[in-house]
Amino acid sequence: MARSTTVLIVDDDPHFCREMTDALMEDGHQCKQAAEEGKAEHLIAKGSICAVILGTIAPRGAAFRLHQLLRQTPLTHDIPIVVVDAKRENQLTRGWRRDEAMQMETPHYFQKPVRKAAVAAALDRALDRAAVQIRVLVADDHAMVREGIRALLSLQRDIVIVDEAVDGGEAVEKARRHTPDVVLMDIVMPGMNGLEATRRICSGRKDTKVVMLSQYDDDENVMASTQMGAQQFISKREVSSRLVEAIRAVSTA
Repeated sequence: MARSTTVLIVDDDPHFCREMTDALMEDGHQCKQAAEEGKAEHLIAKGSICAVILGTIAPRGAAFRLHQLLRQTPLTHDIPIVVVDAKRENQLTRGWRRDEAMQMETPHYFQKPVRKAAVAAALDRALDRAAVQIRVLVADDHAMVREGIRALLSLQRDIVIVDEAVDGGEAVEKARRHTPDVVLMDIVMPGMNGLEATRRICSGRKDTKVVMLSQYDDDENVMASTQMGAQQFISKREVSSRLVEAIRAVSTA
């Protein structure tokens, strides 16, 4: 493995943590451990966590609260999470509840007893996918436009839509929350328009790029978009032919 990442292992079974740490360190990862909710929250708040092995801790429900915290924290919102549930005989007292499992946003689920190498391999695959994806926020007040963009981008293996916004204010808030690589921004939206939203996003985050989309592609709008910080301007008539390459271009600029 070419990369070294910091993985947080959350579990109150020291034997599981030790064996999981050994398996991950063999793959070149660095590991931190937490046996209870408070310590895990402290390590999450410090940053630098690139992935989480989320096992079982007491009381029941604590692991789910950590899962929600990870998904609600901008620095960890999109990091891979591998869930390792309690043994079947301990499911009712230590495992994930059915309603909690339904809210999980991870396809990586194991149940003890589990081969540590299998968990490590799943984590590596998740990290590989996360490393190559361009994270996009779509801001447009028309549902049909957002659906069309989602359909187009869903065909691209290296691009993922992290969220959608229906006005400029929501775009600014969700850009702060998700820290996307690229924002696709409509100009004319209710409330805060796309130009002001672009100015706020570009002044606050230099690593988030904006591609402006509009049916009004006159010189005035193109110039105003550039002045607000947008990297590219695309007419909505040209979205199907230009959008994918524009996203890839600005994400590496």
